[in-house]
Amino acid sequence: MATDLPLTPEDVAEIVSILDGGGYDKLDIATARFRLRVRREGDGWTQEWDYSGGEASPAAAIDAAAVAVEEDGEGLAVRAALPGTFYRAPQPGAPAFVDIGDEVVPDTVVGIIETMKLMNPVHAGVTGRVTAILVGNSQAVDAQAVLMRVEA
Repeated sequence: MATDLPLTPEDVAEIVSILDGGGYDKLDIATARFRLRVRREGDGWTQEWDYSGGEASPAAAIDAAAVAVEEDGEGLAVRAALPGTFYRAPQPGAPAFVDIGDEVVPDTVVGIIETMKLMNPVHAGVTGRVTAILVGNSQAVDAQAVLMRVEA
């Protein structure tokens, strides 16, 4: 996980609070060090980071999400980068992003973690097959909690 973040989660929450109070649906902040895009989606907000300062690429989005995948003796563990509420689907009633047996690649979105009203996509971070989903929909998770396992 990135340790030298240009803004704290509290900073981003304050930005969202300002946007909630106005009529804005999105904000794009770009500096020489980073770019942050915040966008309203339904009742929540999504954020996308790019640390190059330029246009975001899929690889930059994955790096920004600080995908935490590691071998832990039981397979490759996909971990939560942030604490919050884990969602398996993009909205209630929609199909899950992934199910057991699905093939994934590093940029496959496998879930969403809602933290401070921001919806943060969780990417697989690895190529393989989902072998276990350890967290239920709408379940609270801590940072670094194992969300699912993938077999490479």
